[in-house]
Amino acid sequence: MFIDYTEIELMAGRGGKGSVHFRREKYIPKGGPDGGDGGRGGHIIFKADANLHTLQDVRYRRKYKADDGNDGGGSRKTGKNGKDIIVLVPVGTVVRNKKENTFIADLIENGETIIMRKGGMGGKGNIRFKTSTNQAPRIAQSGLPGETGHFIIELKVLADVGLVGLPNAGKSTLLSRISSARPKIADYPFTTLNPNLGIVKYGDYNSFVMADIPGLIEGASKGKGLGHQFLKHIERNKVLLYLIDCTDETPYQTFKTLENEILQFNADLDVKPKLICRTKADLESELSEEWGKFEQEILVISSISGEGLNRLIATLVKMI
Repeated sequence: MFIDYTEIELMAGRGGKGSVHFRREKYIPKGGPDGGDGGRGGHIIFKADANLHTLQDVRYRRKYKADDGNDGGGSRKTGKNGKDIIVLVPVGTVVRNKKENTFIADLIENGETIIMRKGGMGGKGNIRFKTSTNQAPRIAQSGLPGETGHFIIELKVLADVGLVGLPNAGKSTLLSRISSARPKIADYPFTTLNPNLGIVKYGDYNSFVMADIPGLIEGASKGKGLGHQFLKHIERNKVLLYLIDCTDETPYQTFKTLENEILQFNADLDVKPKLICRTKADLESELSEEWGKFEQEILVISSISGEGLNRLIATLVKMI
């Protein structure tokens, strides 16, 4: 199951108590203080893992509590630190503080880590309180509590090319034809409800990642048709590939609608390179006069017959 949003609670471990202890050795019946410090509480750490593609595991756990640090002991022994919890998340995970809705982290590199909540420091043992006027202190510190908090966790798909189009524009068919991805394909709108990633290979050893983003509709930037859930995945893509059905009677208007929804969601996406394709070229259909309104070159492709696919891949490679 593809999960790209969840909320979780994190509780780092409390620090261990410092020890009140005195040396008791043969021939030294009244030794000085030797109580050790408490151990640090366990941290909670997020680590990006390229093998994960969903927040499913994080969503079903919801609450994480790290171990407390152990108490200090005699002979200046420091307590053992609490065990850290490492939470694996997909590459592309964004973390925000729920209460303040502030940005915390954006994990975009495989293996990247961040300490989300720090464990509390261990308390000082009584040896730390020995002074010239107090040779036998009988005090020690308690450990500090670990940090806690509630967080919003979101996944934004990372891809080189993002497919943009109305529902049933042929995005899933194209992805299945030029990559090893096998998204669900059917002749009705909203077949794709979650992003699909495919590896497109070219040359001998080269490849790029293409994402099939669920179809957008007018009003998507305002949340219509799950628009916000879909649009956020477009933010990560290096190139936007617009697919417009050759049977569309108003293709230019369709393009402007798609572009408008994207820019209303995030105006910064205007700087991303874009390419427009007329899909389903295998169908015998009279083309709308609106195709003449486009100022840029339109690539013509058919995912069924294979027409134009090699040229499309070559063009995308240059753009990437």
